[in-house]
Amino acid sequence: MKVTLSPQKKQELEQMHDSTRDSRMCDPLKAVLLASEGWSNAMISQALRIHETTVARYINDYLQSEK
Repeated sequence: MKVTLSPQKKQELEQMHDSTRDSRMCDPLKAVLLASEGWSNAMISQALRIHETTVARYINDYLQSEK
């Protein structure tokens, strides 16, 4: 799933990722950032060692929160 982030929003998410060490927050942030760079859900799930449906949920949750 393709996610489009403005440079400002991408920087904001990267700063959030750098400031937290809680994996419950880091993994969703990484999933959204990687999706914005063109990674597929399968590639993200493999890189983060989480299930592909979890990646899809993280991305959908982010997109819903941005509406």
